[in-house]
Amino acid sequence: MPEIALLFSEKNFEYDVYTLVKAFYPQAEIQTCYEGEDSLPGEPDIRMGVRETDDSFVFSVSSKEKEALVRTKAVPDGTERADRKNILKQLVYTTLSEYTGIELPWGDLTGIRPVKIPMSMLEQGMSNPDIAKKMREIYFTSAKKTALAIAVANREKALLDKIDTKDGYSLYVGIPFCPSICLYCSFGSHPIDRFGKMVEPYLQALYKELEHIAAIMAGRKLTCIYIGGGTPTSLDAAQLEGLLSLIENNFPIKDVVEFTVEAGRPDTITEDKLYVCLAHGVSRISINPQTMNQKTLDLIGRKHTTEQIETAFAQARKIGFDNINMDIIAGLPGEGTEEVRATLEKIEKLGPDGLTVHSLALKRSSRLNYLKDEYAGISFHNSGEIMDSVQYSAGRMGMQPYYLYRQKNIAGNLENVGYAREGCFGIYNILIMEEKQTIMAAGSAAISKYIMDDGRIERTANVKDIYNYIERIDEMIEKKETAVREYLK
Repeated sequence: MPEIALLFSEKNFEYDVYTLVKAFYPQAEIQTCYEGEDSLPGEPDIRMGVRETDDSFVFSVSSKEKEALVRTKAVPDGTERADRKNILKQLVYTTLSEYTGIELPWGDLTGIRPVKIPMSMLEQGMSNPDIAKKMREIYFTSAKKTALAIAVANREKALLDKIDTKDGYSLYVGIPFCPSICLYCSFGSHPIDRFGKMVEPYLQALYKELEHIAAIMAGRKLTCIYIGGGTPTSLDAAQLEGLLSLIENNFPIKDVVEFTVEAGRPDTITEDKLYVCLAHGVSRISINPQTMNQKTLDLIGRKHTTEQIETAFAQARKIGFDNINMDIIAGLPGEGTEEVRATLEKIEKLGPDGLTVHSLALKRSSRLNYLKDEYAGISFHNSGEIMDSVQYSAGRMGMQPYYLYRQKNIAGNLENVGYAREGCFGIYNILIMEEKQTIMAAGSAAISKYIMDDGRIERTANVKDIYNYIERIDEMIEKKETAVREYLK
């Protein structure tokens, strides 16, 4: 694992440069330091430097094995901060690309929402060819990723144009329980066998919060409901019935265009739970295998079989669900192109209505990160070839890409993409990613986002710990009431 010393002349744009360097050297330990401070490592493997003046940036890179490479880029007088940042990122990207011989698929883009760029240009009336030209020139995105981002932006815009994003809102409900915690998981999930006694107290607090959200948002149109987690189907049928009944009795669900329940773990899916969902207007579910390779399922801690995935899917189809999404993860330990293709072949035989591919991202709070030395001998591989395989598979199933986002420390510096058949696009996924509509969120660790008239976004976050959530539910409710009064006048 190489050590990199990243030296700045000013405390400015450090995060942008750091994340871009990390994209070229994902396994590196990077230490940021500043001129005049006694913090420069003695013998790093690679040294990089950023020198900033009013009219230029200078970026240098050197290592024990290669001669130094120094490049300069001028900054025109009067350049705004956002444009200065783009100029610096262009300089860092082109220098590191020359130095390493690597071209990143997303160029110098480091943010999690690359579709916001072509979306903004579409809203300004720009044509697709002009958007592509600008993205390639400014951000150095590859032809494939440029085309993907523009295709998603066009589809998102067409869907959002039909939705009341200004006065409407959507609802997220978090259920923080799972049958087991996956190796890569960083969500605030709790194993149901250990925390089962907390389910009822949690639901009572959640019901209270939901009733208050319904009251303070009365008169506004509800667009989408999304029940996620955790694994909502960790609840038993009676508990699920209670939750869905409360939502049905308090919210205007007749206007809802999409009602999703994450039935992500097949070992939690039963016929009675599926019937409960269907009876209460749930229109979309997600059955998430992550992989169809049993060896990998065992390794990552998903305590179910591939046969259970197939059985759960068949049950949902038989009962009448006509919008079923399936998630997979590219970059799981020990999996490469052939393993992902084997998963895709089995999924194609099932014929879901949506397919979401996540590139594995190593999160700080995941067990995989805590135990990474234990898995040092196992590959975590993702590539453009794997992502192309997913795209081709989705195409064979009649699906098109409709939403896209990226994460920190994402495998292969690639992306997460949602594909779906016409009429089965996940509207809530678009709303949460593009931040065009207020999202009211209930449950532990849930974050509400308030979109104001001027486009600004404000947030209120619930506490993560379920014990604190239960004890402090009145505080969570009061924060929401205050925010709605202040932000959604």
